[in-house]
Amino acid sequence: GDDGAIVIDNSSAFRYKEGIPLVVPEINAETTKGKKLIANPNCTTAIGLMAVWPLHKLFGLSKMVMSTYQAASGAGQPGMDELMEGTRSVLNGERDVAENKVFAHPLPFNVIPHIDKFQDNGYTKEEMKVTWETRKICGLADDFPISCTAVRIPTARAHSESIVALFDTPVDIVAARKALEEAPGVKLVDDIENLKYPMPLTATGQYDVEVGRLRRNIAFDNALEFFVCGDQLLRGAALNAVLVAEAMVKNGSLKAKKAT
Repeated sequence: GDDGAIVIDNSSAFRYKEGIPLVVPEINAETTKGKKLIANPNCTTAIGLMAVWPLHKLFGLSKMVMSTYQAASGAGQPGMDELMEGTRSVLNGERDVAENKVFAHPLPFNVIPHIDKFQDNGYTKEEMKVTWETRKICGLADDFPISCTAVRIPTARAHSESIVALFDTPVDIVAARKALEEAPGVKLVDDIENLKYPMPLTATGQYDVEVGRLRRNIAFDNALEFFVCGDQLLRGAALNAVLVAEAMVKNGSLKAKKAT
């Protein structure tokens, strides 16, 4: 009822259900108005869309290809422990190859192009989450072309993404940079002369998503290519949920209950 609790759910249980908004506040906060149940998106999607959305508003997204480089902490504390303990065992000479229980293969000194379960179309569920959730959050068609390859890498925290975005209209690098510089929740880190670009090392613990390596893609017309890095424990989870709640306070959907 109207007096019931408001729930911002961080699981995947409600993300794809019709009538339940899937929200990145900087993109679609207005969809929370009058709602009691809000879904928080997958961390990979939320981080990438922080960079894609300002460019979509400017040039009109037509297709997107993403490759992700995801930290061990995406698998929780057990994943981080397995990476740390496995790395230590190899460096100490105890083992030639680390043990693996959490991940499909040993992660130390390795990368694994497999996150979540494989689907009938050959993609993993993690990869399809990017496709499904981007369409819903950005209000795109159900068949809008988005492809993702998700890779687990031996870093502790913060996910990275290489994104090729194709647009309906000609792209302008100066305008794209300005849009990213002005976008809330985004930090443009793009100074190649001084070797400044997004990295897990600098993105860890930061609220803003780092975006850099911005350039025209030379394989496709009207396309930009860029690199994104964000702390998936913040923008990809807890921080996003808090920002959803703050947006709901602003639009009047979330109010303090009067004491009786």
